[in-house]
Amino acid sequence: MEPTDAHRATFELGIKFGALYHQFAGTPISPASAAELASAIESAIENQPHCEAVTVEMKTEAIETAVDPAVGYTEFTGEFADVEILVDYEGLEARGVMEMDDGYPRMRLVDVDNSI
Repeated sequence: MEPTDAHRATFELGIKFGALYHQFAGTPISPASAAELASAIESAIENQPHCEAVTVEMKTEAIETAVDPAVGYTEFTGEFADVEILVDYEGLEARGVMEMDDGYPRMRLVDVDNSI
């Protein structure tokens, strides 16, 4: 079976989430740098083909709680951000989110919609 445009759109969405998580996990982060890291993540992922929009909302209170006072930062993981990505592939929009689910940063497809 040949992949459909919906298959390709959701595949592209998965590529974006994989790149986001594996590129930025472990990045030093503090409440003071959270907004800049969110902006860097959005810009980097939006550069990829078919990516229409990326929204990263940092959880600064959780970051503040996790900061090691001895060094002044913690490492970025999925527990510190809610992310939404929108991909447009051949007129089909695939939207996904990364949110915490039972202690795990779960990335999931929200919907695929014909945008034409």
